[in-house]
Amino acid sequence: MMVRLVVVIWLLCLFAWGQQLTLAWQDDVRRRAEAKDWAAAMGIVDREVARTPRDMDVRAWRARVLTWSGRLAEAEGEYQYILTVVPNDPDVWLGLAAVYSREGRTREALQALDRAVELDSKRADIRVARAGALRLIGLQDEAKVEFNRALDLDPTSAEGRAGLVSLRGELRHELRVGINTDLFNFTDANQDEGLTLISHWTPHWTTAVSADGYHWGGTDAEKFVASVTRKSPRWGALTVGGAAAHDNGVVPKDEAFFDYDQGFRLPRTLFLRGLEVVYGQHWYWYSSARILTIHETTLFYLPRDWTWSLNLTGARSHFFGTSSEWRPSGMTRLGFPITGAERHRLEGNVFFAVGTENFAQVDQIGEFSSQTYGGGLRFQLTGRQDVTGFGAYQMRSQDRTESSFGFTYGIRF
Repeated sequence: MMVRLVVVIWLLCLFAWGQQLTLAWQDDVRRRAEAKDWAAAMGIVDREVARTPRDMDVRAWRARVLTWSGRLAEAEGEYQYILTVVPNDPDVWLGLAAVYSREGRTREALQALDRAVELDSKRADIRVARAGALRLIGLQDEAKVEFNRALDLDPTSAEGRAGLVSLRGELRHELRVGINTDLFNFTDANQDEGLTLISHWTPHWTTAVSADGYHWGGTDAEKFVASVTRKSPRWGALTVGGAAAHDNGVVPKDEAFFDYDQGFRLPRTLFLRGLEVVYGQHWYWYSSARILTIHETTLFYLPRDWTWSLNLTGARSHFFGTSSEWRPSGMTRLGFPITGAERHRLEGNVFFAVGTENFAQVDQIGEFSSQTYGGGLRFQLTGRQDVTGFGAYQMRSQDRTESSFGFTYGIRF
C-alpha cells in the first residue's frame, strides 16, 4: 500500500512539473513576442516541435509566432497542416482567419470564422472576430448583431463593447472647404475657393465630388469634379474621374483622369516601414490646347511617422496649329510629426519642385521653367475636425515670381 501511494505521489509531482515546464516555455514565447524578438521566439517553438512533433498544440504555437512575425505564407501552411490532423479545433480556424485578415483576404477569413462558430458557437472571442470581418466587408448591420451576440455570451468583453462603439461612431463622410491666393510680381493676384465632399460608402467604395470657383485677372470660372475609387486589400485602389467647367479660357473645359495606388508592407528595418506607389494619367482639354500628363509618385513610410515622397511628371502639350512637346517636372516632399498627441496632433511638411507643376492653369502650360519651395501644417482640432495650411514661393524664368498660400478646413460626420 505504501509503495502504491509513493508511486501515485511521484506521478502527480511529475505531471505538475511537466505542466510548469509547458507554461514556462509558453510564457517565454510570449515575452519574446512582446519584445518582437522573433528569432528567439521561433527558436523556442521549433525546439518544442522537435521534442513533440505530433503535438498539435505546439504546432499551433508555431503558427501563431509565424503570424505575429509577419511570415504569413508559412503561418497559413502550418495551420493547414494542423487542420489535416485536427479539423474540428475552433482555435485553429480562428488562427487561420487571422492570417487571412492580415493578407487582406477578408472573405476567406470570414469563411474560416464561420467554421469556427459552427464548432463552438458559445465563444465570445470568435463572435468578435467574425463581427470584425463582417465590418471590413461593409456588412455593418450583420457586424452589429454579431457584436451583440458576443456581449450576450460575455458581458465583460471589452472587444465586443469597443466594436459596437466603433459602429455607432463610424465617420463615413468628410466635407472640406478651402481658399488659395496667388500673388505675382508681374500681374494682379489670383484667387480660388473650393468645396469637396468625400464619402466612404463601404471599405471598398469611395466617391468624391467638388465644386471650385476661380477669379483670375478679372475673369471668373467654375469647375465641377467627380471621381469614384474602388479599393481592394490585395490589388490596391483604382480611382477614375472627370471634370467639366465654365472655363472662360482660364481653366480646362473638360478633364479625365485615373490613378492606381498600391501599397507594400516591407520587413521591418531601421529606415523603412513600407512604401506606396501611385501611377496616373490626366487629360486636360482647353479651348486652344490639349494636355496629357503621366505621373508616378512613390511614398516611403519612415520610422516615427515620417514620410518622404518623390513625384515625376511628364506633360505632353499640344496647341492647335503647333507640334506637340513633352516637358518634365518633379517634386519631393518630406512629412513629419511635430506633436504626437492623438487629439491635437500637429504635422508638418516641406517640399521642393522643379518644372511647370500645375497643368490645370492655362498660364503655366509650357510658358516657363521654375523652382518652387514650400511647406505646410496640419492641425487635428478634434477627432472630427482638422485644418491645414500651406505656403509656397516659386521662382520662374524671366525674373518672375509667385507666392502662394491657402488653407482648408475639414469636418467628418
